[in-house]
Amino acid sequence: MRNFRLYIILDTDICAEQVDILELAQEAIAGGCDIIQLRAKNWSARKILEIGQKIKKLVAGKKTLFIINDRADLACALAADGVHLGQDDLPVKAARRMLGQGKIIGLSTHSLEQAQKAEQQGADYLAIGPIFATSTKPKLKPLGLEIISKIKARVKIPFVVIGGINLNNLDKILVQGAERIAICQAIIGNKEVLSTTAEFAQRLRQRAKR
Repeated sequence: MRNFRLYIILDTDICAEQVDILELAQEAIAGGCDIIQLRAKNWSARKILEIGQKIKKLVAGKKTLFIINDRADLACALAADGVHLGQDDLPVKAARRMLGQGKIIGLSTHSLEQAQKAEQQGADYLAIGPIFATSTKPKLKPLGLEIISKIKARVKIPFVVIGGINLNNLDKILVQGAERIAICQAIIGNKEVLSTTAEFAQRLRQRAKR
């Protein structure tokens, strides 16, 4: 977990009908993402299991980790690498009892206080955002860049920065000390998923070497 840099979220709610979610996953994995999350809030459990099993085959033998959004029960059923929870989802401790110590649990946070609480609850990593305005979380006010240094100074577990991040504003994130980012819209609908993913991954790793 300490070494991951690029986290890609496959949000089915914002995928156009013509987007092949498995092709998207395959290209993102080939491009060098470290973690891939299936976020399918409006899919049935059966469909999540069906597509989740296919994504598991795509990551088999590779370094990419596979995370399920929200559903700890489906993460268990799929033997996924872990689950990512929101503030209104299953508590971290309850998810830990379901998944066990060997699995990854992430938690979305929207303030320094929530981030500190996530660490206290035993989350393996947290997501902080949205940093910039994003249509995937229209009701949440952007936190701005300043939150990054605050989290870095006060939270010890890995954190991933999320919300409206693209190749044009990536440097603004990195100079604030962020080491890990999560992207969604920058990939979904992009005609050059593999090359875009690879550029994100390369720039993140170059920054890490400085």
